[in-house]
Amino acid sequence: MKETIIDILNDLVDGVDFESCTTLIDDGELSSLDIIQLIGALSDEFDVTIPATEIIPANFNSVDAMVAMVERLLEE
Repeated sequence: MKETIIDILNDLVDGVDFESCTTLIDDGELSSLDIIQLIGALSDEFDVTIPATEIIPANFNSVDAMVAMVERLLEE
């Protein structure tokens, strides 16, 4: 799952080390448009619905946080 999310992110934004970055939102590596596209891609790829309550910086600051969020949503 992690590699798939990294591939999605690399398609959206060039030149970011998604593997180790833990401040994607805080440092402005992902724009609001990137987040919207990312949410759509994650929803399509993993067949999950990401509710508005999950769209917070903590869930998108790192790939690991995104993996944890998707795994949580898949369990619901």
